[in-house]
Amino acid sequence: MTTAPTVPLAHGATMPRLGLGTSPMDNAATEAAVAAALETGYRLVDTAEDYGNEEGVGRGIRAAGVPREELFVTTKLNKKWHGVDLAAEALAASLDRLGLDYVDMLMVHWPNPGQDRYVAAWQGLAKLLEEGRVKAVGTSNFKPAHLDRILAETGVTPDVNQVQLHPLLVREADRAYHAEHGIVTQAWSPLGGTGADVLGQPLLSSLAEKYGRSPGQIVLRWLMEIGVTTVAKSSRPERIRQNLEIFDWSLEPADVAAVSALDTGDVGVFDSDTFGH
Repeated sequence: MTTAPTVPLAHGATMPRLGLGTSPMDNAATEAAVAAALETGYRLVDTAEDYGNEEGVGRGIRAAGVPREELFVTTKLNKKWHGVDLAAEALAASLDRLGLDYVDMLMVHWPNPGQDRYVAAWQGLAKLLEEGRVKAVGTSNFKPAHLDRILAETGVTPDVNQVQLHPLLVREADRAYHAEHGIVTQAWSPLGGTGADVLGQPLLSSLAEKYGRSPGQIVLRWLMEIGVTTVAKSSRPERIRQNLEIFDWSLEPADVAAVSALDTGDVGVFDSDTFGH
């Protein structure tokens, strides 16, 4: 059985470099996908309050029967929970929906700077980390300016910042910032599931033919080569299996550079200064 290698996180946990993303699946589809993924060898599952499928994640975990201590489960809180004590309430509600005793990582889903409470949310996550109620804490869709502020005001580094990232949206400046501060970069929608035609790029088709892989596998391997972790969503067992089969081969450096050169800047990025939930 293939399992993903892990990466060490700032506060001592270790996280698989590739996991299953679950947005935008409903509970039933999520339960089936999670069970299939865990039986295939996945050990990281990513969900969020906003996805409305935490219950399905929990059911899938129980159906697969993999020991809980082998898993890394991530969920994220919405802007209504941006507060020190509110973050603890959000965690309790998520655990109830998941049917779990703990999650490995809790994340602030979006900074929502317009309501100006993301620092308080981060203080709440830091408190949960200090109390041992989570093993890791993360941010999602935070820009360097948002990260600068929470670092300055709390001194607590996120273990992970999850950002929209794929070959058309390479995010070099964000990745450099993360690396400088010991934050692991995690890509969401790595295959372009937000309207970007990633898998239709001719370069990826030619590389897929060269390596005897699928375009999606080329993208996921590229992420591994540039040091990015990811959560890839799929509801199809065959695709779930394929997405995990990227760790026994590599891309030539010139091909890694060619994929990175597909970058279109910030075209299609969700601006977290104005968008969020």
